Amino acid sequence: MGGLAGLAAGVYGARARLKTVILEKGSTGGQAATTEELENYPGFPGGTTGRGLTKAMEDHARSFGTEIKKENVIDSDLGGETKVIKTKSGNEYRARAVVLASGAHPRSLKIKGEKELTGKGVSYCATCDADFFEELEVVVVGNGDAAVEEAIYLTKFADQVTIIVIHDQGILDCNKQSAERAFANPKIHWVWSSVLEEIKGDGIVESVVIKNIKTGQLTEMETNGVFFFVGTVPNTDFLQGKVDLDEKGYIMTNERMETSVSGVYAAGDARVKYLRQVVTAAADGAVAAVAAERYLAEEEFFKKQVSDFDGAVMAVFWAPQDEESIAAVALLEKTAQELGDRVKLVKIDASRSEVAVQRYQVTTIPAVLFFVKGEVAARISGQFTAIEIKEQIADLL
Repeated sequence: MGGLAGLAAGVYGARARLKTVILEKGSTGGQAATTEELENYPGFPGGTTGRGLTKAMEDHARSFGTEIKKENVIDSDLGGETKVIKTKSGNEYRARAVVLASGAHPRSLKIKGEKELTGKGVSYCATCDADFFEELEVVVVGNGDAAVEEAIYLTKFADQVTIIVIHDQGILDCNKQSAERAFANPKIHWVWSSVLEEIKGDGIVESVVIKNIKTGQLTEMETNGVFFFVGTVPNTDFLQGKVDLDEKGYIMTNERMETSVSGVYAAGDARVKYLRQVVTAAADGAVAAVAAERYLAEEEFFKKQVSDFDGAVMAVFWAPQDEESIAAVALLEKTAQELGDRVKLVKIDASRSEVAVQRYQVTTIPAVLFFVKGEVAARISGQFTAIEIKEQIADLL
């Protein structure tokens, strides 16, 4: 969970004086750390490297007090007030709020020979493996941003990079700038309207079989390596049945990064989103950490003001811009004084307490919720009188 989203959450969480721990089974940075060139991250007009950016974010998070522990998360119990994260080493981490930033991994096409030759010429990371193919020839499968940009990077090492594209000639799914650079690169060759059918080799990659999707013709081409950039799969197997996932396994959230479970947030490539880029991962992490901090603050407020009180609590949801709710607060303050020490009034600004509003399904203001031992025992919405309030308290006590 130590990719860009997790690191950004670490920066914001620790800076808010929350005890913040990042659990990461490998090196920090996630997929971004394996990207050699980042040309579209704001603030770096000359570009930067994935590893350089992620290392700077790691140092930033640590500087605020974030702990980064080498742990492989395998299970979780997220339903209670205290969340429990379980790791392969047998350790358990307990927290009142969790940000899920488990990222994603490269998608496999399950082509014949792909699995057998992975690590033997088949790769999913140009930055990791490009130097193994110096002065050799490689094939790239995919035509999105990652595929084309990584193909350009591969030309620094390989003599020839052949990109297999499922679309007609000249049509790519990547951004225009990357396409123009790739078309202008003499080391890049193109095979259009085609897909990879098979990877062949005796212990190492020796050739590939390419199928033209229009004619069905199969062509065998010698090559030394195959790089796949055909999308990702979310790392959410350990979250099945824990939070709501979509049909592809991505975590479903709202704009505050809240999942279907109270106190649990998600950020980065593992969640349902329109754009999966380094900048959006960092933004997700920041939003998730801020939302978690506010959730914890409201939880602490409720515990001190409502749950721990030995008596009846009148929690009035109001808004300073609503005249009716201002009048209701004044009435309740007077009534609470008349009712004595066993009754407490707690004022909650509905415009600033979204967690409480959602949790207790407050749809109109003013609204008064009556709590006994931390649980809602009754509620009144809209206009009410002091007599109605006193009768309700009498019933509860």
